[in-house]
Amino acid sequence: MEKEMNNDAVRQSVRANYAQVARLGNIGGCCAPADSAAESSSCCGGSDPAAEHAKMASLAMGYTAADLEGLPEGANMGLGCGNPQAIASIRAGETVLDLGSGGGFDAFLAMRQTGPAGKVIGVDMTPEMISKARKNAVTLNAANVEFRLGELEHLPVPDDAADVIISNCVINLSPDKAQVFREAFRALKPGGRLAVSDVVATAQLPDEVLNDLKMLSGCIAGAASINDIERMLGDAGFKEIRITAKEESRELIRAWAPGRRIEEYVVSANIQAVKPKNRA
Repeated sequence: MEKEMNNDAVRQSVRANYAQVARLGNIGGCCAPADSAAESSSCCGGSDPAAEHAKMASLAMGYTAADLEGLPEGANMGLGCGNPQAIASIRAGETVLDLGSGGGFDAFLAMRQTGPAGKVIGVDMTPEMISKARKNAVTLNAANVEFRLGELEHLPVPDDAADVIISNCVINLSPDKAQVFREAFRALKPGGRLAVSDVVATAQLPDEVLNDLKMLSGCIAGAASINDIERMLGDAGFKEIRITAKEESRELIRAWAPGRRIEEYVVSANIQAVKPKNRA
């Protein structure tokens, strides 16, 4: 019971943080806690608290200028720590499930690749984010994209629903990552692919970081080690597991909490896995 209460406190803190981001824009810059801008300048710089920050952050994460063109204002909030689109190999006609879809940025990019014959489903636990994403979908006339309110530990989709699951720096926020991976496995079709950008821990995080809810909401304190993620994916049933740490991301991560040396403990990584075609 105590663990579940702690898990609920984590979810409430994360939900409140991203509700604020949805309302105000990512004024803290990148994946940092929403109030970090009050403490120091963001990694993205500039005077615009939303659009320019988001653009510079996304370019730093590996998106291209072409990716950023033609999207509704506010779809891209500069959240994330990488570019799952680059490793997802999305094909025309596929169904894509975006875990932690936010304002719809990655979902709309996936839509470009699936084409009108495909489908994209975004899932987010923050009502304000869902509302924002749905408005953006109307602006784009994105008939084959929908956004559903739900927790990643209990995905609102049937079994074998998706060809591809993508996610950008969101699974680290979950207090039960093993359950998220089990749900991802359930939701994927046999032969389906998992393509995730997320932070991983490369060293033991200090207690003052681990016990700071703002650091968890800022995609830091919840980072699991590569070995733990590999184990959780394997236990869920995934095969062909590949986790590639991106050392160059430490430069970006340093600015999420200036002066706290978090870049010494976490790094962005590409996480890939496959659901076997045969149910052995």
